[in-house]
Amino acid sequence: MKKSVLTRYRVMAYVTGVLLILLCLGMIGKYLLELDGAETFTYVVSLAHGWLYVLYLVFAFDLCLKAKLPVPRLLWVLLAGTIPTAAFFVERGLARRVEPLVVDGAAPARA
Repeated sequence: MKKSVLTRYRVMAYVTGVLLILLCLGMIGKYLLELDGAETFTYVVSLAHGWLYVLYLVFAFDLCLKAKLPVPRLLWVLLAGTIPTAAFFVERGLARRVEPLVVDGAAPARA
């Protein structure tokens, strides 16, 4: 498996995780603190998180298929982008599990 497969998953896991935390903070500001501008902030962040979560799903699915992970772990990785802070922990664990499968450099020559 190429290193880029793992790298793009890791980037999207962090982006999705940060946006989800920002969305939660925006919701607190909007509903509990009733801050001005929180509604617009929440709208923009939720829109960005929604679209980027779809990209996260694609990259996570691709990584899990190439790493031949079992279906329950695949589902947990896919759901991690919807639980605040879970994406960070799942990303770290998955990276440790998948890093031995990463091939550095060019593909081996065929005989």
